[in-house]
Amino acid sequence: MARTALTRDEVLDAAAALVMQHGPAALTMRGLAAELGTAVTSIYWHVGNRESLLDALVQRTVEEMGAIRPTGRTPADRILAVARILRRELRTRPHLIAMVHERGLTERMFLPAQQALVHEVHAAGLRGARAADAVRAVQFQVVGYLLVERNRERSPAQSPAESELWDPAAAPHDPALARALARPADPDRLFLLSVRALVHALLAPDAADAADAAAGATGTTDATDATDATPPR
Repeated sequence: MARTALTRDEVLDAAAALVMQHGPAALTMRGLAAELGTAVTSIYWHVGNRESLLDALVQRTVEEMGAIRPTGRTPADRILAVARILRRELRTRPHLIAMVHERGLTERMFLPAQQALVHEVHAAGLRGARAADAVRAVQFQVVGYLLVERNRERSPAQSPAESELWDPAAAPHDPALARALARPADPDRLFLLSVRALVHALLAPDAADAADAAAGATGTTDATDATDATPPR
């Protein structure tokens, strides 16, 4: 018996689940109707055609990515919380994120995370270009780390494997290091380690001097940046 009581949210939930599991190519109106136990016409009535459905999924993904509520006692703790939430959300919905990117809405999707980071770097006392650099550094760290994770997960089996390359004989001066590198990497622990180190460096009192020195060494210092207090967009 065909299902009669159906809501738009239920249609979007089922469509999102199909995309997250199999990718957007697997999303058909007939398949979605079968998944929901309803008629195809009911799907069209709630969400329009397939392109309208994909647009609705993209819009909802952008909105859901904006639900960032960091916790922690200090600005550094809350910045780390934002980074962890962002990584988690990006990891759990790669196909939906790719659809957002294809529609040119990536920057809009990241805006709430940037705004949350701006709030915390301001709470830590950063302003202007230094605050903007801190926000972007954390965002780039999260996205870059995620790309490395996915590359490692999708890469073919390596021969020789890392465990074979790092036997204790490979580092007789530091056998403990060799044993550690021979073990599988712990992505979650390494992520926290790298973001904590980055945030500590960004919020350190002497970080501004170090950043200015690095910019001067590469010839990229811009005098107007020092007084620009506009949050990043």
